[in-house]
Amino acid sequence: MSPGVTVGSLVGQYDEVAGLNLEVLAGAAGLDRRISIPFIQKIGLALVGFDDCLRPGRVLVFGESEMRCLHQMAPADRTAALGRMFSRDLPCVVITQDLDAPPELIAAGDDASVPVLRTAMPTPTAMARLTGVLEDRLAPREVRHGVLVDVLGLGVLVTGESGIGKSECALDLLVRGHRLVADDTVEIRCRGASILVGRCPEFTRHHMEIRGLGIVNVVDLFGVAATRASKRVELVVRLERWENGREYDRLGLESTTIDILGVPVPQVTIPVATARNLAMLVEVAARNHLLRTRGRHAARLLASRLERRLEALGDRQADPEEEET
Repeated sequence: MSPGVTVGSLVGQYDEVAGLNLEVLAGAAGLDRRISIPFIQKIGLALVGFDDCLRPGRVLVFGESEMRCLHQMAPADRTAALGRMFSRDLPCVVITQDLDAPPELIAAGDDASVPVLRTAMPTPTAMARLTGVLEDRLAPREVRHGVLVDVLGLGVLVTGESGIGKSECALDLLVRGHRLVADDTVEIRCRGASILVGRCPEFTRHHMEIRGLGIVNVVDLFGVAATRASKRVELVVRLERWENGREYDRLGLESTTIDILGVPVPQVTIPVATARNLAMLVEVAARNHLLRTRGRHAARLLASRLERRLEALGDRQADPEEEET
């Protein structure tokens, strides 16, 4: 379940990120109300009776057109319209452009304990910034055991059982010039229903555990350019121990995926054996994936060429005259 965001945290800690400088005009008793949907809603026709479109859990924005409509209404109609709107279990109302709020709006917010907030930002900018912060905080999330590395601009999540060599592989990739996002614990959030973004917990950021060496600081060893705070997860490389007698994919014609937060992510399985250079194999897997996303699938192209050659040989054998020629 996606976590909620309280209006109080939106006014406090998250306002520093959004930069809205929100001012509480009314309804301070409702700062513990929770925002559960990241998409901002405008009142539209709700002021003239079509308030069924308002959804609980979504921030309601009053821009210039809405405030002009409010000021043009008779006081009694204004009070009735606002009463209907505030009965829809709204988490809060945000007024943009430092517009003046009519007294009926302030009274309705206090009566319903719905915070009425105000920012000096224009409506489109305020909505964009609010949506960005809420999407980040309300995104479905999970924690995965693995290492997330930026390889050639591609977010590669290396997974496998404990002790198989994930961190050592990532360390070798850093030596090759790639960048570390997270080691051991990767926090993954789903944004926009299809974009997975991984990051490292704040407490362990820039650190790696290497068996035999202990905890190392990547920034101290390789510089700040060897790390990044977050990266989109676009490929999963699963490391597994080599088993003699087991059949492994030799061609790579078929693509496999793994489900993360409901999003299918391409996955490559690499058997781990003595003398196999894992970092090099992971880098090649990343390069190969980038080529595939651009339409260059080496295995399928080779198979297609082979199929055409076999068809041509079959046609020649079926035509005796051509064979004699």
